[in-house]
Amino acid sequence: MDIKVLGIDLGKNVCSLAGLDETGAVVFRKRLQRHRLLDFLDTLPPCVVAMEACGGAHHIGRFCLEKGHEPRLMSPLYVRPYVKVHKNDDRDAEAIAEAATRPTRHCCTTLRRKDSPRESGRLRGWCEQARPCPLPHDELEVLQRSPETAWIAADLA
Repeated sequence: MDIKVLGIDLGKNVCSLAGLDETGAVVFRKRLQRHRLLDFLDTLPPCVVAMEACGGAHHIGRFCLEKGHEPRLMSPLYVRPYVKVHKNDDRDAEAIAEAATRPTRHCCTTLRRKDSPRESGRLRGWCEQARPCPLPHDELEVLQRSPETAWIAADLA
């Protein structure tokens, strides 16, 4: 079994995996419990590991970099056109792997631990911009929670 691209559909408890060979044929399908995923990736020879971008994907992407894999994190919007017929986790994993083989697909970079907003203490939204936020963090948090007041935030920024 020679896997060149591994597509992973991350779930809360169970992850679906689909492996493609160099011709693009599916040679591997498996479901793993999430806590066993890193052990599996540790035993796998270096390959492209593709996932939909989310907070957990960055953690797994950093682990893949340490083990010699090439992580590719993509927006779910890029994966959707490759899902065949009825959507389920196994088909999502296959679609993620197929989307990762396309040369024109944009993949986001894996965030380093110190760059993630949660680790650096930054909030989402305006605090990530170059200029300082005009609001205290507790007021900013309340505004971000309620979409109805987003226009207020735009006026204050």
